[in-house]
Amino acid sequence: MKREILINAAPRETRIAILEDGKLVELLVDRPDNRRMVGDIYLGRVDAVLPGIQAAFVDIGTEKSAFLHASDLVRQSADEAEDEDDEDDEIDEPAEKNGNGNGNGSNGSRRRAKAPLIQEALKRSQEILVQVSKEPISTKGPRVTAQISLAGRFLVYIPDSSKVGVSRKIGIAAERARLKEQVQSILPEKSGGVIVRTVSEDVTPEMLQRELNSLMSQWKKIQRKTRFQKAPSLVNRESGLTRGLVRDIFSDKVDTLNVDSKQVYNEIVGYLKDIAPDLIPRVKLYDSQVPLFDTAGIESEIRDIFKRRCDLPSGGYLIIEPTEALVSIDVNSGRYTGKKDPEKTVLRTNMEAAQEVARQLRLRDVGGIIVCDFIDMETKANRDRVLQELRQHLSRDRARTKAFAVSDLGLIEMTRQRVRQSHYQSSTEACPTCNGTGRVLTPETIVRRMERSVKRMAVEGRRDNLLVKLHPDVAMYVLEQERDLAQKLQKAANFSLEFRDDPLLKPDEFKLVVKAQGRDVTQQYAIA
Repeated sequence: MKREILINAAPRETRIAILEDGKLVELLVDRPDNRRMVGDIYLGRVDAVLPGIQAAFVDIGTEKSAFLHASDLVRQSADEAEDEDDEDDEIDEPAEKNGNGNGNGSNGSRRRAKAPLIQEALKRSQEILVQVSKEPISTKGPRVTAQISLAGRFLVYIPDSSKVGVSRKIGIAAERARLKEQVQSILPEKSGGVIVRTVSEDVTPEMLQRELNSLMSQWKKIQRKTRFQKAPSLVNRESGLTRGLVRDIFSDKVDTLNVDSKQVYNEIVGYLKDIAPDLIPRVKLYDSQVPLFDTAGIESEIRDIFKRRCDLPSGGYLIIEPTEALVSIDVNSGRYTGKKDPEKTVLRTNMEAAQEVARQLRLRDVGGIIVCDFIDMETKANRDRVLQELRQHLSRDRARTKAFAVSDLGLIEMTRQRVRQSHYQSSTEACPTCNGTGRVLTPETIVRRMERSVKRMAVEGRRDNLLVKLHPDVAMYVLEQERDLAQKLQKAANFSLEFRDDPLLKPDEFKLVVKAQGRDVTQQYAIA
């Protein structure tokens, strides 16, 4: 499989696109006013301890206090260090690898040591060093962990651990044993724990020693800072998006890295000189006048990630609906009707949908609980094939995922690790007209509401001549469908009415204005 990385760097925005076989599978966006927090280390102050939910809120200087669960105070047991999954392709790995995602099960089941009682471990106003494991999403503040970890290219250093683990993505047992023994030989006694990352295969002991020394030195600096800073304060900032991506993803499995900024190109080459000089020839400076993403033909795909509908090659399509609790994905056959065998038709559509669902989750950076409604299939063998196809493509995802068996209702439920807002959440805002529902009231509904409001005025005995302002579309509906409405209302209310269109109104808004005083009385009478 051909893998490419494209970096479009501008003063106010950096975009990184990851392509597999020429198809866009992942988009990362970084802006100065909305920088990434995951992996940042803070000296925080405990705001509140809540024994009822075994959690605490910690002030780290953000708008909302951070959430710290009791399980995130636990130091790793020997079994956990051995069983740890490196998630080596995750950019913000230092905190994410601890499995402190979102509390909705998206990290899968993980073995943990027994958590201490939060009220015994923490007191109000106590200072504590924490690391962000999940950014603020919607109305929730960030989530943090007290299990600090520092990521390098080859190793993850965990100061409060004492074990050496190896990424499970290194499948050869002999290689895992060799790397573990190698790291154990260079790790000073009682100096912390280490997880060996996937890219450490074929790395010399000298390179591992150099990186371990660097990470340990970084931890000592963090400890010194905490002695001279007052909570809440930022103690250590995680690497920027571009540097983190090069550290965590760029390897011999990536064919090319194209960047359209000379400054960023020089930074990447300078960084690679120290850690992976053999990869420098794969870094290309793009200097054409045509924008890099236009040349790659992916701008239209980026625009499409905000659409509900996603078309499949055969003619079927997906409908992707994010909600507060979960994301629902509905598979439809569309214009694809096959030839003779309906089961084969459904299977083909579902197999295409399984691939596309996995890609769209990565591309849109959707997290949490996801429910996929595939087209009903009669045979269990076909249902299993679709599930396996989905799992196979999910295995390429850098975020942790788990897909469960097809339910009795024909649904596939799954979870995907969520540590920040999806592109839909971070790049869009609620419509001021529909307030995020995606729907507005019909003109007829607005007219009936206006009619009830006018009648309320009449019931109170008011006889003020009234100006009724309507959105142009609603005014046109009245003109075309209910031309005698004003006459009927005047007769029932016993005062004159004048309809007027107002383009400044929202489509489902109207105003009642008393002519003589020019006073807006809409709020007084427009109950429903």
